[in-house]
Amino acid sequence: MDAKKLMVAVFGAIFRVAAALIVIFCIYSAATYCYDYGYRIFTEPAVALGEGREVKVTVTEDMSPLKIGELFEQEGLVRDGRLFAIQYLLSEYREDVRSGTFQLNTNMTAEDMMKVMAEKTESVQDTSKAPVSEVIDEIKEADEREETGEE
Repeated sequence: MDAKKLMVAVFGAIFRVAAALIVIFCIYSAATYCYDYGYRIFTEPAVALGEGREVKVTVTEDMSPLKIGELFEQEGLVRDGRLFAIQYLLSEYREDVRSGTFQLNTNMTAEDMMKVMAEKTESVQDTSKAPVSEVIDEIKEADEREETGEE
């Protein structure tokens, strides 16, 4: 009978040690994953190095940051759409990003893409913010280039 109690005690101790090791391993794995993911929020590199490839995407007003991230992931602009959504929510451009069609590149970081989506496009006809003298100077320069055949 004493041998039976001894074996139960030994197996019980082995089981408790194994359970503790499994719990420690799970906590360590989760902490490592969370740290890596948090680190990537601020340091995620572009998908492609060098020239990359141009991708045209259309973002509508009703798209959530997660939907935009999924779209960018499908188009190959980001590796993880959920990570892009978190970057978007933590970005200084969050309030400035607008809807529209954008020409993005795979060599852009998430912040670069948000910067492009936040920029105000100025067309040649939109001169409401420019002083009149600047507009006249631009017209004169364009006329001179046409006369000399420069582009």
